[in-house]
Amino acid sequence: MKEVRIIGPGRAGSSLAGALDRMGWRVAGVLGRSDDVRAAAHGVDALVIATADGDVAHVAGLVEPDPATAVLHLSGSLGLEALDPHPRRASLHPLVPLPDAATGAERLSAGAVFAVDGDPIATEIATALGGRCIRVPRASRAAYHAAACVASNHVVALLAQASLLADEAGIGIGDLVGLTAASLADVARLGPRGALTGPAARGDNATLERHRAVLDRVDAHAQAAGAPAGIQRRAYDACAQLAAALAGAGASPSDAGDDRDRPRGDAQMRPREVPACN
Repeated sequence: MKEVRIIGPGRAGSSLAGALDRMGWRVAGVLGRSDDVRAAAHGVDALVIATADGDVAHVAGLVEPDPATAVLHLSGSLGLEALDPHPRRASLHPLVPLPDAATGAERLSAGAVFAVDGDPIATEIATALGGRCIRVPRASRAAYHAAACVASNHVVALLAQASLLADEAGIGIGDLVGLTAASLADVARLGPRGALTGPAARGDNATLERHRAVLDRVDAHAQAAGAPAGIQRRAYDACAQLAAALAGAGASPSDAGDDRDRPRGDAQMRPREVPACN
């Protein structure tokens, strides 16, 4: 039976502990800020540093190296150099949101995708969890992590804007999440351009202007509550420009038309196959 110790009892560390325990790995403790971590790498197969990114290198430096133990971090943005001076180093970043320990453990053991690098122990852990691996070396970490943040964190931020607009319309965000889920399914099936619909894609400026008038009202309410002036309108405009550029519509009135009739230049796109961990 493999044995792992974890430093960092937050959402990521607790989620991983729960998931590995389900899969038959022995979790030899989850250490927190008040614990002495100097000997944490001794007597286990793997030590996982599950702290905030800014603390990984500091914590790794506090731990006495053990040549028999692999030391991993869960950061998507950091390379292996953050784990100096440990001789066996690896990174294991799960491409799933971990909002709490119970949900996180469930998602980590349900076939998640993991970005791995370094020591084979990272692939071994992902395999034990039934996961799939993508190898992301140091030179690609920033681009990889930016993509992950846009695909998750930024989507949540945009849904917060949708929630404000839903309140303005007298409906709830729960009435819109089915639309979001269907759009995500279309992206997976058709690619981003093939999935794109709506007024920005078809150059319907009159509709966009009506939207902007509503955003100005939302901004006024948000600013009164302390939000930066005009932030909702700027976010909407930026996304409308991205949508128009993606469609090649240019948001021009001359391009107006039913977006259902627009040719889908990337309808043949399919998501890249992600190999199983091996």
